[in-house]
Amino acid sequence: MHACVSCDGFPLTIIISPGNEYDSKAFIQVMELIKINATTKPKTRPLEVLADSAYDNTDIRQYLRSRAIKSSIPINTRNSKRRKKGRPTRFDPDSYSKRGTIERFFAWLKMGFRKLASRYERLNVVFKGLLDIACFILCWKKV
Repeated sequence: MHACVSCDGFPLTIIISPGNEYDSKAFIQVMELIKINATTKPKTRPLEVLADSAYDNTDIRQYLRSRAIKSSIPINTRNSKRRKKGRPTRFDPDSYSKRGTIERFFAWLKMGFRKLASRYERLNVVFKGLLDIACFILCWKKV
């Protein structure tokens, strides 16, 4: 499961992918699916993205920079063998502390809906349907 969650804990986008794939591979796909309804046209661009060091990738940083989205992603020490030249990457520890929202969201999903914790469904459509229902119930409880 890959999700984008607002700072309030409401899911903006959620997709599923194979379990043997890196999380960073689905990052751009998740970001492309964001649509927040507003009074005018839907917003498709968040102000800032908070992600862990697994998403420290040049493609991801370039994508966020091209869409003018601030990123607070710590540097992954496993990716760099030597120090990079050029402008340092942005990392704000104060805003990064709010990243616990996504961890809480996944904990609510896996503890509140035990069927989602270990996937028993063969069809992606059935699993995605259960995931959508669980997200709806979580949003309903918050409102």
